[in-house]
Amino acid sequence: MANPKKRQLKLGALLHGVGGSTSMWRHPEAQPDASVNFDLYRRWVQTAEAGKLDLIFIADGLYINEKSIPHFLNRFEPISILSALAAVSTHIGLVGTLSTSYSEPFTVARQFGSLDVISGGRAGWNVVTSPLEGSALNYGKKEHPEHDKRYRIATEYLEVTRGLWDSWEDDAFVRNKETGVFFDPEKVHTLDHEGEFFSVKGPLNIARSKQGGPVIFQAGASDVGKNYASKEADAVFTGHETLEDAVQFYQDVKSRAVSFGRDPDEILIFPGIGPIIGNTEEEAERKYQEVAELVTTQNALNYLGRFFEHHDFSQYPLDEPFPDVGDLGRNSFQSGTDKIKRDAKEKGLTLRQVAVQAATPRSSFIGTPVQIANRVQEWFEAGAADGFMLAAAVPNGLEDFIDHVVPILQERGIFRTEYESDTLRGNLGLNVPVNRYAKDTANVGNN
Repeated sequence: MANPKKRQLKLGALLHGVGGSTSMWRHPEAQPDASVNFDLYRRWVQTAEAGKLDLIFIADGLYINEKSIPHFLNRFEPISILSALAAVSTHIGLVGTLSTSYSEPFTVARQFGSLDVISGGRAGWNVVTSPLEGSALNYGKKEHPEHDKRYRIATEYLEVTRGLWDSWEDDAFVRNKETGVFFDPEKVHTLDHEGEFFSVKGPLNIARSKQGGPVIFQAGASDVGKNYASKEADAVFTGHETLEDAVQFYQDVKSRAVSFGRDPDEILIFPGIGPIIGNTEEEAERKYQEVAELVTTQNALNYLGRFFEHHDFSQYPLDEPFPDVGDLGRNSFQSGTDKIKRDAKEKGLTLRQVAVQAATPRSSFIGTPVQIANRVQEWFEAGAADGFMLAAAVPNGLEDFIDHVVPILQERGIFRTEYESDTLRGNLGLNVPVNRYAKDTANVGNN
């Protein structure tokens, strides 16, 4: 019997403009217009592709105010920038966030379907339900849907978009000039969906790409969110401070997937990390401190407030225990705010400590290239991750990882030296979904 194929690490990169902190744009090596600088995004995606990464990811949000971090104030809309990046790349996956709470399934199916065809089968959709209550104010809504309802909407939404992506069977377009037959009418299908939240007739006016439809990502960490991800997603973005927490989450999601009748290998877990790399431990620590020292106390309080529906934390004493804010955050970043409140209580943290910790988290992935590679391999082999999402915690963080850590992972045989496929599904090792209307329902395998 042949040996099973060795498990391979997956890697993605979050392209986050001027960064996810309040003040990294002020760093001497940072480009202050990075969030709207296409030349820089093009360089990043080509660097990531040269490093053989699986995907790049563009996050998004639908509400800002004057306390939002600089990147949120002025940044590219995901579908637009991903479509442009598709033209300057050939193999790397292109994944973007889009909300199911404030958009329409037909439009989104067209957008991601188009991106998937433009890129030759490299599109991915991070399905979010929009945590910020202020989002409703930008879409003419009187109130933000409550947490569990948002997931019910998302479930039906994804059902509709997947149905629309199957509108055309893969060989539907005949395009025979001699006979005048452009398509086979038996291979186009009308959805006729009537549900609790959506009524969509179809069919969609674009065919499937060669990967059979965008790869579905999800990042819910609440109980409802984990159930949704385990049932629907191809991959899950998550974040954990310790190996033990990451292993527990990994096992939880995989076991939930099995309970929904899925193969646990059909869902990939991507913890997010912000590696900081130096030639020595001291250099890596200095890089962290240079960014941390740019964050003022007020910046940190503003950053913390976003998770609690933009609550004003400046009204409380900084060096007294973290205040009781009741249920604030329960209808937005539920799992995240629950953890912040729980940690503050269990560890006896002050408001200042909580705010600084939120605004300048110190990654455990900090050190020399070999130390970072060791930590990545440890998590991967311990069953804490199928891959990692890399976020630049310091300027040039992505370049440092690709230049100095990726070669070590390649030498150890746990990360590719060449792409296996020119589609995102193919590189992630995921099967192409069979069109629900196709007569031959055999698994068509990987591209």
